[in-house]
Amino acid sequence: MTNEDIKKEDVINDDDIDTSEENQDMDEETEVNDVSDDEKYQDLMDKFMRLQADFSNYKRRTETQKTEYVELGVKKVANDLLPVIDNFERALDSIENKDSTYDGILMIKNQLAGVLEKEGIVEMKALGEEFDPMYHHAVLTEDSDEYDSGYVIEVLQKGYLINEKTLRPAMVKVSQ
Repeated sequence: MTNEDIKKEDVINDDDIDTSEENQDMDEETEVNDVSDDEKYQDLMDKFMRLQADFSNYKRRTETQKTEYVELGVKKVANDLLPVIDNFERALDSIENKDSTYDGILMIKNQLAGVLEKEGIVEMKALGEEFDPMYHHAVLTEDSDEYDSGYVIEVLQKGYLINEKTLRPAMVKVSQ
C-alpha cells in the first residue's frame, strides 16, 4: 500500500465516521424536536384551555351585566312611575261621586299597576305589620291603643317591592 492508498482509506473512513456522527446528531435533534414538539403541544393546549375558560367567563360576565342593566332600567322607570300611581290614588280619594270619571281613573291606575306587576313590582303590605327599617320609613310616632309598640298604624305613602327587594320603602306612622 502506498501513502496515497492509505490517505484515501483514511479519508473514506473519516467520511464514514462523520456521517455516522451526523446521523447521531440528527437522531438527537429529532429526539429533542420530539420532546420540544410535545412541550409545544402541551403549551398550546394549556393556552387553548385558558382562552376557552376566559371566553366562558367573559360570556357569563357580559350576560350578568346585561341583566343588571335591564334591571336598573326597570327600577329607574318604575321609580318615575310610582308618583304617578300615588297621584291616581289621591285623585280617586278626592272624588266623592263614584261616577264614570272615577271608574276611568281607576281603570288607568289598575292598568299601570298591572304593567308594573309584570316586571315584578308589587305593593308591599305595611299596615298592622311590625316596623322593619328594611321595608318602612318611619316619619311619625304616636301612642296607640289598637297596636302594640313598634307596629305600623298608618301608611302615609305606599311602599313597593321589586322581585321581593325594596324598591321604595313605605312611609309610615309607627306606634309607641
